[in-house]
Amino acid sequence: MRDDRERLLHIQDAIERIEKYAKKGKQAFARDELIQSWILRHLQIIGEACRALSPDFKTQHPDVPWSDIIGMRNILVHDYFGIDVEAVWSAVERDLPELKPKIEAILRAMNKKS
Repeated sequence: MRDDRERLLHIQDAIERIEKYAKKGKQAFARDELIQSWILRHLQIIGEACRALSPDFKTQHPDVPWSDIIGMRNILVHDYFGIDVEAVWSAVERDLPELKPKIEAILRAMNKKS
C-alpha cells in the first residue's frame, strides 16, 4: 500500500517533469501537442496523487488547495477534448510555483520525523 509520503514524492516528481518542458515557454506549449500531452499527463498524476492522500493528511495541511488540484485533475481526465489550454498554462505558471515549495516543506518535515 502506498503511503502519503510516496504520493507526495510522485507530486514532486511530476512538478519537476512539468518544469522541464514548461521552461520552453507558453508559445512552445501552445503549438506542440507533445508538450501539451506531457504537461497534461503530469498534471493528472499530481491530481491522482492528491486524490489518493489520506483525509487526515489533507486535513493536517489545509494550506495546500487539495480540492482545487483534484478538481483540475477531474477536468483533465473527463473532458480531455474540451481542455482550455490557457487555463492549463495558467496553472503551470501560477499554481505549480506555489505548490512546489509547500510539497517540499511537507516532505522535509516528514523526513525530520523519520
